[in-house]
Amino acid sequence: MEENDIAVGLDIGTTKIVAMIGRKNEYGKVEIIGIGKSKSLGVHRGVVNNITQTIQSIQQAIQEAEADSGLKISEVVVGIAGQHIRSLQHSDYITRQNADEVIDADDIHTLCNQVHKLVMLPGEEIIHVLPQEFKVDGQAEIKEPIGMYGGRLEANFHVVVGQVSSIRNIGRCVKSSGLELSAVTLEPLASANAVLSQEEKEAGVALIDIGGGTTDLAIFKDGIIRHTAVIPFGGNVITEDIKEGCSIIEKQAELLKIKFGSAWPGENKDNEIVSIPGLRGREPKEITLKNLSKIIHARVVEIIEQVYLEIKNYGHEEQKKKLIAGMVITGGGAQLKHLKQLAEYITGMDTRIGYPNEHLAGNNDSETTSPVYATAVGLVMNSLEKGNSKFQEEAVLSDSHQNETYDYNNDEEHDGMENENNQEQGTQRKPVRKSIFDKWAEKFKDFLDNAE
Repeated sequence: MEENDIAVGLDIGTTKIVAMIGRKNEYGKVEIIGIGKSKSLGVHRGVVNNITQTIQSIQQAIQEAEADSGLKISEVVVGIAGQHIRSLQHSDYITRQNADEVIDADDIHTLCNQVHKLVMLPGEEIIHVLPQEFKVDGQAEIKEPIGMYGGRLEANFHVVVGQVSSIRNIGRCVKSSGLELSAVTLEPLASANAVLSQEEKEAGVALIDIGGGTTDLAIFKDGIIRHTAVIPFGGNVITEDIKEGCSIIEKQAELLKIKFGSAWPGENKDNEIVSIPGLRGREPKEITLKNLSKIIHARVVEIIEQVYLEIKNYGHEEQKKKLIAGMVITGGGAQLKHLKQLAEYITGMDTRIGYPNEHLAGNNDSETTSPVYATAVGLVMNSLEKGNSKFQEEAVLSDSHQNETYDYNNDEEHDGMENENNQEQGTQRKPVRKSIFDKWAEKFKDFLDNAE
């Protein structure tokens, strides 16, 4: 099978790491051919805080996906989230040398590259530059300027910014797991690709991805991304509250939440009780389901209110910016009972639970269409589309990562043969075994080429 035909998404989450291998079938739908999952041990609120544990978790997920698909993985697209992510609006323009020639993809490329040169706060890096609307010689509201004549090309951009150190740490983990990092994608954008339809994006919709450590938000209107945000708490804080409120261990709290949890306290009767085995010969604990749902309700209300605040900041209450399609909730947290009803009650917006089956082939396993895998499915789709995407928004990402690659390889020289063996395992597609120096020389040459 051609390497170009398949794509691998790596979702490095706070509670789990998922490696998913997919390809496009003859009908243009995405077919998932391998999936691997491991417990995430070194990530807190979407940010790596233990490199060694994260590398082990990534390797475990990759090995499982390889065993499931029978393929060897060498390159992955990674999702990035975390509380360090912020977004901003920016306008920029270029003056074309020859107004008598039609605008082509290179002009848009030049304009996007110009935005990448924006001066950020110290320690920040641009992850995505997403064009919204274009203007050609003052003519506004152009969605697709390619093929038009004009001297001045102008655009509004949605710019997503993250911390360099956090992005590099993720890159370091992927490289040390013996993999190549082909691109970094913002997780809410990946999830949106997997669960939203084009009609919803046109009408106006807010995608809410409730993960373990963070809740990601992406707002679309008129088919264009308008706002993104990462709220630094998710399902784990609910588990933490159950643990504290019921004086039980985290494992039991998580199981209680999954099996008996509900976001709506009214439905449980006072006499519904669940008994939890005590620790080491102690008496079992009895917990009423009403109390459990009250604890969950309080925290879920807080998460939804934070999300609604972001939606209002975008301007949902203005008639022109109204989100007609309401909200779509996905991610592991979307599996909580009665969450849809609670979200509708608090925000007054239409709500549905988002399953990533919008673009998947019909023969896929029902497990892959769970909201838990929305980000991983989205990353696979992004990777498959990247070859023919309209705007190569990650063009400069390759430049910035070349610098990192150069740094990593300095580390590799110190790491010696051990790291070389890792690299070999991860990239067995390459028939020739190269020395570290050869690899370093090649990467350094690429780095210099890109710098010109």
